[in-house]
Amino acid sequence: MALTAFTDRIGQTVDAVSATVSEAFFEPVLRLGVTGLSRAGKTVFITALVTNLMETGRMTQLRAAQSGGILGAWLQPQPDMTLPRFDYENHLAALTGQPPRWPEGTRAVSELRLSFRLAPSGLFGALGGPRRLHLDIVDYPGEWLLDLALMRKSFAEWSHSTLARLETRPQAQGFLAALRQADPAAPHDETVARGLADAFAACLAEGRAAGWSDCTPGRFLLPGDLAGSPVLTFAPLPRPETPRRASLWHQMERRYEGYKKQVVRPFFETHFARIDRQVVLLDVLEAVHRGPAALEEQRAAMAEVLAAFRPGANSFLSGILRGKRVEKILFAATKADHLHHSQHPQLTALTEAMLREARDRARFSGAETAAMSIAALRATVEERHQHQGAPLDLVRGTLADGRQAAFHAGALPQDPARLLGPARQGAEGWLQGDYGVMHFTPPSLDRRPGDGLPHIRLDRAAEFLLGDRLS
Repeated sequence: MALTAFTDRIGQTVDAVSATVSEAFFEPVLRLGVTGLSRAGKTVFITALVTNLMETGRMTQLRAAQSGGILGAWLQPQPDMTLPRFDYENHLAALTGQPPRWPEGTRAVSELRLSFRLAPSGLFGALGGPRRLHLDIVDYPGEWLLDLALMRKSFAEWSHSTLARLETRPQAQGFLAALRQADPAAPHDETVARGLADAFAACLAEGRAAGWSDCTPGRFLLPGDLAGSPVLTFAPLPRPETPRRASLWHQMERRYEGYKKQVVRPFFETHFARIDRQVVLLDVLEAVHRGPAALEEQRAAMAEVLAAFRPGANSFLSGILRGKRVEKILFAATKADHLHHSQHPQLTALTEAMLREARDRARFSGAETAAMSIAALRATVEERHQHQGAPLDLVRGTLADGRQAAFHAGALPQDPARLLGPARQGAEGWLQGDYGVMHFTPPSLDRRPGDGLPHIRLDRAAEFLLGDRLS
């Protein structure tokens, strides 16, 4: 039996090495992860990126597109038969329909393969003719992303930090009332446990609707086939002085650890650990609009998430011996089209400042990082009006009811500390400005052949993430 197991392991290692060699030298595969918190625009980003890589007329900052290095790009059959395919065609139909509409958000892990036929490059490129590159784009639900931070926390630590946050939130009062009726040291009662888990799940759902950035565990919001299972039947508890083995606390702790082991860890090992390049999308404008507490929540949440990445430079042997490490990470503040272009440097600076610690860790590990303000699909046009005798920069777009509206979100400060300082200090509101948000529909498009979708800096994002492999 031992010999058989040893032989199986040897066979698996040989297969892995063979696959790595095949990828490295014949038809290489680049895996791009697209992650972000809920409503950051992951689905629109992937749809727009794929469309503009196949129709490169608007990708002026992508060198391979401008030099003619991309000879062709097409969608391939789903590479992983155990994963759903990213529904690119229906998402594109939603964005370009009449009337256009935003597609449904991510509800499960999905994948899409885009293959490139590229012009020869390098000293011996002309001898081999055109080459191929496969780009596997993997979409992760924002609701599951934050679970990665749980891997470093015990049940006691998670309970303490979660309950401390919930004490100040109106959406949590129902759960906290139910919690006061339970005794963590009492013998386990499944009815009590389920009641607490249901109240906690309802609390998270209300929190997500209110714009919380830290709705963990994520599967409580999107349970899928785990609905009703013991790994989703737990909630944070105050730690009793002497937790007994058969107590409610003990059972909740066991289920929390089971959630990490059976849900979070496989997700990390199967998907995150295989990523070469990573996009992290952030709706920074929405957080600013909701106030200092929301901005600080977003900053803290992303810092915890990014600690789970394993950034660093890949090499041929590192993929065999240590597993892949993320080579490049792009932090993208989405919905830049909701601001006049004169405000984009401030939005980028705020994003960089929010993620400075995470970026420093990534750079120390050898990863290349960048921060940008982007709009994967531009939904507005810019205007300048006179307001109280002074020029005012606006953006104009279409509302859900079909009306046109001009909008000024508020002037972001030149110094990001003017926002991040009050956020860290727990300020209740902004002292120096009022920041609004408006929800526009996708624009009605009349595209010429060869043109992709209108965007802001999507070509620069593609150049950073893919440019070295496409040239």
